[in-house]
Amino acid sequence: MQDDLIARAKAWLTEDPDADTRAELAQLIDAEDVPELTARFAGTLQFGTAGLRGELGAGPMRMNRSVVIRAAAGLAAYLTKQGHTNGLVVIGYDARHKSADFAADTAAVMTGAGLRAAVLPRPLPTPVLAFAIRHLGAVAGVEVTASHNPPRDNGYKVYLGDGSQIVPPADAEIAAEIAAITSLHDVPRPTTGWDTLDDAVLHAYLTRTDAVLAPTSPRTARTVYTAMHGVGKDTLLAAFARAGFPPPVLVPEQADPDPEFPTVAFPNPEEPGAMDLAFAVARETNPDLIIANDPDADRCAVAVKEKADWRMLRGDEVGALLAAHLVNRGAQGTFAESIVSSSLLGRIAEKAGLPYEETLTGFKWIARVEGLRYGYEEALGYCVDPEGVRDKDGITAALLITELASTLKEEGRTLLGLLDDLAVEHGLHATDQLSVRVEDLSLITAAMDRLREHPPTHLAGLPITRTDDLTRGTAKLPPTDGLRYTLDGARVIVRPSGTEPKLKCYLEVVIPVKTHADLQSAHTQARTLLTTIKQDLSTAAGI
Repeated sequence: MQDDLIARAKAWLTEDPDADTRAELAQLIDAEDVPELTARFAGTLQFGTAGLRGELGAGPMRMNRSVVIRAAAGLAAYLTKQGHTNGLVVIGYDARHKSADFAADTAAVMTGAGLRAAVLPRPLPTPVLAFAIRHLGAVAGVEVTASHNPPRDNGYKVYLGDGSQIVPPADAEIAAEIAAITSLHDVPRPTTGWDTLDDAVLHAYLTRTDAVLAPTSPRTARTVYTAMHGVGKDTLLAAFARAGFPPPVLVPEQADPDPEFPTVAFPNPEEPGAMDLAFAVARETNPDLIIANDPDADRCAVAVKEKADWRMLRGDEVGALLAAHLVNRGAQGTFAESIVSSSLLGRIAEKAGLPYEETLTGFKWIARVEGLRYGYEEALGYCVDPEGVRDKDGITAALLITELASTLKEEGRTLLGLLDDLAVEHGLHATDQLSVRVEDLSLITAAMDRLREHPPTHLAGLPITRTDDLTRGTAKLPPTDGLRYTLDGARVIVRPSGTEPKLKCYLEVVIPVKTHADLQSAHTQARTLLTTIKQDLSTAAGI
């Protein structure tokens, strides 16, 4: 077994085009580090609806140039078989370690396969790539990013020509083409032949952001902004300047790209501590709101002052605020969200007489809703201009929430006040999440098995009136690994994360509210229920 492992590692080494990972793998082979080699050669990174994502390093279970070249060759073969010979593939990348190399390798493989390739001029937000696909009439797009994953990770996200991320069966068909590649020596990789785009596509994207706002809306709200060590700063500042908002005050330690993400354990605004530096700047400057992007700027986080200090709004709260703002502006079209997001959006759409749809988790599904006008999901993702960007977009979402804050400011109101008004109108929709990060993925499988074999009948004393095993699909949803529990006045969904080693449980309780005077007691009741549901669910899942 050990001899076979060493032989496979040596065979991989002969094809590896990257000096860094070659040296890394050679050292492991020389040391005969069987545990580490076993981990790296236990299989291959699986290409799925999130593309690829994993830890950087040598071997087929890590993100590296060899894995990326195979993925690009599989995508090129798929596109060719779909009749897209000579079609354009646009490639974007973030500022993580190896991102520029992975983008260049992808361009070389596409060119070698007879396709045309164009690479964005520098690290730019993911929504710029999603925009460029439609704007340039490409047949596909690739974004090299690991979004908000830890610094050691990178990823490979694939879009098709409609500008939205891949969904089944395209993912499986691309994966099959990747698996059919036997040797990197068989993959042509010329050193020239693709285009590096200039700033024209970025300018076209920024021109499009102007249309997100109402022409005569107030532009007075003052913001503090953090790019979370990612690529959002320059694009967001340019968009805010074009719109006429006051220049955001930057969080200096996090303003510029840094692949080490030195000030945060996880570069995700939702993670504990990630917003601490932004809060500190806000205490000094007293803005109207704080805006944060994740490192590839497709997500947008918002924080507001509550009493004496600052707090993050939940993604569901921002989702409802943006929906209410668009309804107030007379937006027409379908409002959509993922099944793990708050049911408040459905109430808002119904009251406004607008179509409403639920989808599986991820913008690859939300973006495909027919007639989409607005889509969001609780993980800080918002699509406010689906004709321009068929994906979540942290830049245009930041513009729209700042417009709303400006409008309310002119009226002597606040974002929190509008949330209170929505609670009185539709009931208090309070959400929370139980999220467990694991090293051993089998723990997630065991938790899901336990819930299926020994299903809970009550949570927080509330009877479960319906259980949906989402692996069977529903009338409107394709199958996915998840469980949905419906309770009297509450809802719980449990699912493995598609992008991180996490088990995620999404909780919502709905408390009727008659008047503003009843809000405090409703919030107290909701907090108690959510805490108890979390405890009971944790026990039931064994996590």
